[in-house]
Amino acid sequence: MNPILFNLDSDPNLANDILSTLNAEPGRLETRHFPDGESYVRVLSDCKERSIIIFCNLFQPDDKILRLLFLASTLKELGAKRVGLCTPYLPYMRQDKRFKTGECITSRPFAELLSTHLDWLVTLDPHLHRYHSLDEIYSLESHVVHAAPLIAHWINEHIEQPLLIGPDSESEQWVSEVAKLAKAPFQVLTKIRSGDYDVDVSIPDVEKWHQHTPILVDDIISSGKTMQETVNHLKTAGLSKPYCIGVHGLFAGSAYADLSSSANIVTCNSVPHESNAIDISTALSHAIARCITPENDD
Repeated sequence: MNPILFNLDSDPNLANDILSTLNAEPGRLETRHFPDGESYVRVLSDCKERSIIIFCNLFQPDDKILRLLFLASTLKELGAKRVGLCTPYLPYMRQDKRFKTGECITSRPFAELLSTHLDWLVTLDPHLHRYHSLDEIYSLESHVVHAAPLIAHWINEHIEQPLLIGPDSESEQWVSEVAKLAKAPFQVLTKIRSGDYDVDVSIPDVEKWHQHTPILVDDIISSGKTMQETVNHLKTAGLSKPYCIGVHGLFAGSAYADLSSSANIVTCNSVPHESNAIDISTALSHAIARCITPENDD
């Protein structure tokens, strides 16, 4: 029996692509808010003994997490066999250390919440900096889809003589893998962050790369300040207009407008945005299929 996919508050285009690839049954759901702002959730599909996929992209988690937990809990009460979550962007991963006394290390209680209510999780390149894998904080079955092959393929299709640049040490894991797959040279810079919008980036060594197209690669573009600082250095060094490629384009405030004035911006469609050019639907579908095995879906 095919799985049922519920799309909860998320990108319908990506959800429909996954639905089609998996030949899943669309789940029927009623959601609304009461006058006092509380959420109402009603499952209209018969889910007894069925494998369930919840597609809920958590790039703005505080607006979605309660309905997600309510839905997962209800599906299990109604007899669903297994309930899993596909969220292309997994939030609350960057707070992985107590930087100041009394801070909540939010990645841990958030992981406990999802692990308590779900059987499995599929996501795209979570921010694993101080954690080696999701298994360190998540107790459910997790599958991580990697964007590096998809980004490398896009670069090979669109850019001649690329020079890949990682704006900081945290980006090295992304840029080095993409560079290897794209068979391109790369550099990783250093960054000093004094605040959310106060960033200094080292000047790259680009003297021998003037015939190349610079491509900045990072997992998350949020404030855009790190990339903007690097773009300014590249412009001063006389390189051509760079590309900024992000796995997850969050673009807080005016970040996209500011950055797009001096760089070409390309992102995966993990977060819906006009810069989306790298499709992740097939890769996500393959990962979900590993969770929906024949023995789970007799």
